[in-house]
Amino acid sequence: MEQPIIDPWESTIKLEYDKLFKYFGIKPFSEIRGKAEEVFGQLHPLLRRGVVFGHRDYDKILEAYRSKESIALVTGFMPSGRFHLGHKMVADQIIFYQKLGFEIFIVLADIEAYTVRKLDRKKVIEYALYEYVANLIALGLEKNKRLHIYFQSNYEVPYYRLIQMFSRKVTLAELEAIYGKLEPSKIVSALTQAADILHPQLDYFGGFKYVLVPVGADQDPHIRLTRDIADRFHAELGLERPASTYHRFITGLDGNKMSSSRPEHAIFLTDPPQQAVRKVFKALTGGRATIEEQRKFGGVPEKCTVYELYVYHLIVDDKKLADIYRACRSGELLCGECKKQAAELLVKFLEEHQRKLEKAKDKVLDYVEPPKF
Repeated sequence: MEQPIIDPWESTIKLEYDKLFKYFGIKPFSEIRGKAEEVFGQLHPLLRRGVVFGHRDYDKILEAYRSKESIALVTGFMPSGRFHLGHKMVADQIIFYQKLGFEIFIVLADIEAYTVRKLDRKKVIEYALYEYVANLIALGLEKNKRLHIYFQSNYEVPYYRLIQMFSRKVTLAELEAIYGKLEPSKIVSALTQAADILHPQLDYFGGFKYVLVPVGADQDPHIRLTRDIADRFHAELGLERPASTYHRFITGLDGNKMSSSRPEHAIFLTDPPQQAVRKVFKALTGGRATIEEQRKFGGVPEKCTVYELYVYHLIVDDKKLADIYRACRSGELLCGECKKQAAELLVKFLEEHQRKLEKAKDKVLDYVEPPKF
């Protein structure tokens, strides 16, 4: 059977996660979760609830941390729209690892947004600063010597040298086998992302031999290409394969992937709270057609976008989450009541977060230098 191709630039795709294990060699995170708890202590809810479902070489990161080796985390954002709960999933993982002492490298992929998505450059930079960086600060990202935030168009010379060097040992046929049909902008983007992931290993950037990349499942093509490039430049530059983790997409309120391009089905962290409430009350659930059927057969939380809000963002306490799951399954909890509870929690979060966000916007230029043009 022909290996499927994942397009990391298609924002609304839904993936069959099992195929990532079968075709691409990603390993289940569940197999290593217990060891991660031994090494790190209590895990973030995204890690312990199966939202982070897969990994490559995460065991090496755990051993490095146990041995007190320095570890770099690299991930990033393409600032193509407003910051929503899907982006928050990445931010939460960044902050979790920052608290563990990882060196943090955050990429603002303005070049990718400009060339691949063909967005207005000034708008992209504005989004990056006042949506992405500002929300990261408001969520708890700390400014310290171990934090590095940069724009792809405004970084150090050795980073750009890597992009150029990588082009020597990659063929067009290989890239198309990974990504499908390509255009020049996507080729540049793929090589740039490889430099994003691997550059912390250069002595110039700290010489980190252990690099972890937490990403959404659709970004695995970039990880596979980068791991191959690391092998090819191991002798010349001393590069090692990065490790990676993969999280599930948060579902949009209509049952498809949450995306900035479909604002009516996404929860943005700048949504007025009452607007967010209206979205929640229109959300697709796992409830039955009638109250009678719900009481008799129970709901299906696995198919419910509101329950997903609890799992991913709104409830930290696992026991409380289990109580909601049980009440839904038993038919005790009806969808209207469940949506009301979720809406109340969401309003509380948004009101508090948006107060922090207003203050954070004044600090963004302390965290990152924007491009000069």
